[in-house]
Amino acid sequence: MKKYIIDILMIMIGALLFALAVNLFVIPNDLGEGGVTGITIIAYYLFGWSPSIVSFGLNAALLVVGYKFLSRQTTIYTIIAVTLHSLFLHLTESWSISSNEIIVNAIFAGVFAGVGIGLIIRVGGTTAGSTILARMTNKYLGWSISYGLLFFDLIVAFSSYFIIGAEALMLTVIMLYVGTKVMEFVIEGVNPKKAVTIISKKPEEIASHVNGFMNRGVTVLSGHGYYTKEQKEILYIVISKQEVVKLKKIVKEIDADAFIAIHDVRDVFGHGFIELSKA
Repeated sequence: MKKYIIDILMIMIGALLFALAVNLFVIPNDLGEGGVTGITIIAYYLFGWSPSIVSFGLNAALLVVGYKFLSRQTTIYTIIAVTLHSLFLHLTESWSISSNEIIVNAIFAGVFAGVGIGLIIRVGGTTAGSTILARMTNKYLGWSISYGLLFFDLIVAFSSYFIIGAEALMLTVIMLYVGTKVMEFVIEGVNPKKAVTIISKKPEEIASHVNGFMNRGVTVLSGHGYYTKEQKEILYIVISKQEVVKLKKIVKEIDADAFIAIHDVRDVFGHGFIELSKA
């Protein structure tokens, strides 16, 4: 129950931030947006239709079509998010902020939208619309949700060119990019680490030094070269960014001919990192 309460609170904060991005920064500066929100803004510019009502209607329709791609909990969270977002769009439509710097407004629109949508997605919900399409591409094509969302958002954003003009469109693209990077940061975690794969003729010595001097665990995997069929021990180590230089130095001193592959990883849990129970 405590988790559900926290999740709903995060969805509420996310929906409010997303609504503020639209009402404080996007509409007052005649910018565009992506996805369903972008369509509602176009409708507002052309016909003066309320973004809250149009947003709720379109998102509800898309949710009915795409609910089968969502789990039961995600569907419930999405209904809550869509309802709250539309409500906050209505409640904050008269709010304003004094700023004539359009570039600053575009950046802050991206930050507010990125944090807002990111919080909703992080707890397992969506904002419906293009987020459902992004989840589909994540499931079937392996795209990250943030970049799938950017792809579909850009399609809508570019269609607004004939309404908002070239300059506003360029600022909208900047806003969407900022929003994507912020959203990615919120969704994928604030705990970036490096995973290192090492293939060496002296795996035991390297593992011993890493364990002893860096106090890091080492996983030993069995493998073999495809061409030579020679059996090899492959070392897999997860470290912080700051430890990469130290690890490379250790490997270089022991086996200068070793093969090293370094990968970006996020949200590492377990012994020596963040306890999974606290995640």
